[in-house]
Amino acid sequence: MKKLQILIIEDGQSQRAMLRDFLLKEGHAVAEAENGEQGIKLIQAGHFELILLDYKMPGMDGMEVLKQIKGINPEIDVVIITAYGTIETAVDAMKAGAIDYITKPIEFDELLLLVERVAERRTLLRENEFLRQELKEKGITTDKIIYRSAKMSELINMAGRIANSRTTVLIQGESGTGKELMARLIHQLSPRAKKPIMAVNCGALPESLLESELFGHEKGAFTGAVTRRIGRFEEADGGTLFLDEIAEISPPVQIKLLRFLQEREFQRLGGNQTIHSDVRIISATNKVLENKVKDGSFREDLFYRLNVVVMSIPPLRERKEDLPVLIEHFLKKYAFDNAKKIEGLTSEAQDLLLKYDYPGNVRELENIIERAIVIAREQVISSEDLPFRNLEDCEATGTKMEGPLRQSIEDLERKMIMDAMEKAGDHQTKAAEALGISERMLRYKLKKYGLKDAPPGFS
Repeated sequence: MKKLQILIIEDGQSQRAMLRDFLLKEGHAVAEAENGEQGIKLIQAGHFELILLDYKMPGMDGMEVLKQIKGINPEIDVVIITAYGTIETAVDAMKAGAIDYITKPIEFDELLLLVERVAERRTLLRENEFLRQELKEKGITTDKIIYRSAKMSELINMAGRIANSRTTVLIQGESGTGKELMARLIHQLSPRAKKPIMAVNCGALPESLLESELFGHEKGAFTGAVTRRIGRFEEADGGTLFLDEIAEISPPVQIKLLRFLQEREFQRLGGNQTIHSDVRIISATNKVLENKVKDGSFREDLFYRLNVVVMSIPPLRERKEDLPVLIEHFLKKYAFDNAKKIEGLTSEAQDLLLKYDYPGNVRELENIIERAIVIAREQVISSEDLPFRNLEDCEATGTKMEGPLRQSIEDLERKMIMDAMEKAGDHQTKAAEALGISERMLRYKLKKYGLKDAPPGFS
């Protein structure tokens, strides 16, 4: 574990000595201050990574000290020490920038775990800073991956660590969480960055077309094959092939993909020439592949070939600390795109956006913000511009998604599908990709809402 530079700000001498002795025994460098004023002077003069700050002290209280610490150096981690029964004040402090709190009487095992978490976080932050510098030197930006949460920070860090290998990567996550963005970041960080990255949505193409898309075909391989076609495996030679919705590929395509992963070679449809290609495979799915293996629809040997490094992107509802920066990003982006002056959100609109659970994840948030900016009459987005007008609607469309769908949910879903189809010029494949669902699911929804007749034989 990384050893930290720790400052204890605590007015109780015995408590301060007890903490100091324990932390010194664990190998950390420790300084002490008996009040807030003394602590601030030490922070201004020295370098600290972690502050253990008593909330209730004579003179300057913990909240005021916290505010001053964040003004001096917002990167310092602050843990509030509070008496049991005053946890509400600690929660307020966390809103003001503290990363955690611990209650008196302090349990050393709990304190040790807390310090270890801080040390791991700071190691991660340092590695991410090196990663950002490396990206800057390569002329690469991560502007499209907007985050503040520790969960996403860990994933970005992992992307940097695995980029230099040629190992297959499986990215798991619900629709709209940003799986393709993560795949493109891995490619950009890798030695393959100057070569192409090709993306194929395996759920958007029927079996015969998917096989041709991936491996190519020879002239006359099937009806309509009037010329030879080079597949994505050849086009991405030296680069990366991103296979989205990998769970949707048929057994025959699974066999050809497995052979490629084992031998690094394939044949075009209708051909007998063996072709070699140096391609890194990154796949993604919003399904649980283990379940597909259990029900026999996905080959176990292929699963283990794809499942070497797994990255699981959490849904937006599990990383709500990312919401403020995402909302700000999309407000600026779509205000600029639509040449509208938008100054921000009303407090009610902001509250609703922060409480909503986003079953469609980042893509749904983006859609909601874009729609709000387009229809807004004022320079400030209000709750009237959102698809949910009050907290009850927000809860109905968000937190109660596991129950029967309410009319408000269906209205929102229907509107999103209509918007996507309109933007895609009624092109179902493009609309499905924009919504983050399979084309088959889109056809089902179109039929369900009476927006367009489903193709003959569809069920």
